[in-house]
Amino acid sequence: MENNITGKVIVITGASSGAGRAIALHLAQDGAFLVLASRNETVLEELATECRDLGTKALVVPTDVTDHSSVWQLARTAYDWKGRIDVWVNNAGVLAAGTFEKMPWENHQRVIATNLLGYMSGAHAVLPYFKYQQRGILINNISIGGFLPVPFGGAYSASKFALRGFFEALKAELTDWPHIHVVDLFSAFLDTPGIHHASNYTGKVLKSAPPVYDPMIIAQAAKAAILHPKSTKYPGAASLLFKLGHAIAPELTVKLAGRLMKMYLRKAESASSTDGNLFNTVNFAMSTNGNTKPRIKPGTKRLLKAWALLAGAGFAVYLIAGRKNKRHAR
Repeated sequence: MENNITGKVIVITGASSGAGRAIALHLAQDGAFLVLASRNETVLEELATECRDLGTKALVVPTDVTDHSSVWQLARTAYDWKGRIDVWVNNAGVLAAGTFEKMPWENHQRVIATNLLGYMSGAHAVLPYFKYQQRGILINNISIGGFLPVPFGGAYSASKFALRGFFEALKAELTDWPHIHVVDLFSAFLDTPGIHHASNYTGKVLKSAPPVYDPMIIAQAAKAAILHPKSTKYPGAASLLFKLGHAIAPELTVKLAGRLMKMYLRKAESASSTDGNLFNTVNFAMSTNGNTKPRIKPGTKRLLKAWALLAGAGFAVYLIAGRKNKRHAR
């Protein structure tokens, strides 16, 4: 594909807030023709106006990614608009937190329907157009949740782990199509409003776990993926640390994640149970950021070095503990 953004037709699901909104505004500055999709038409129209004010064209297509016919219509509308689809960004996602058996079963199903089947639906809808054009880029905002389990977010973890497997299989299937690229983004934790929109059955106020990055890192990664498609990217270097930690010491990582989450829930303020935006769209906190502090901005190195040292110290403790256990076993 041409090494530019201007004039490319780019579909973004989950564009109304958070990472999707950040991607849209970032690409609008480069003159991309944007097809904005989510369930919240009112907020999408506001975003489209912002994009047009930046000098580009934007089309609003209300879409529920849990409904394949709706996703299919999104692809059809996008293609009819300019006669092609250059890039499709799978981004729509939801979160449900709570003890697995206490969470309503319908909530678990909705997370899977949105996060997993919604991405598969997007790929299923756009691939025929890509193959007809013999080119296209499919970008999947998966997050480090594809490698790192989230305690009290079982369905979320199931969806993210499954996405990694599905798209690896799809990449293998597309090896005969050299100009069709599938790019998976495994970003570190982002400061988006998603945590405020979550279905919450923990009985506690939810907050993002540090380190938390500005969603601009995912917008920049999406742009880089369009200009120079690579199979896998890790926006926010902390994501590589998390992946490495889980690869080297999976049991320790799982136990540590569980303990940290339980410690937080014991101290957090109380909150009423809510389904959040699982079944219906919401009309609050629709910006790019969720206002979590501190937030690591693109290019910040100081905090990353601190987390690298912390990760190294944690690994050292793990090795020492392992040696002690071996001695006791003798």
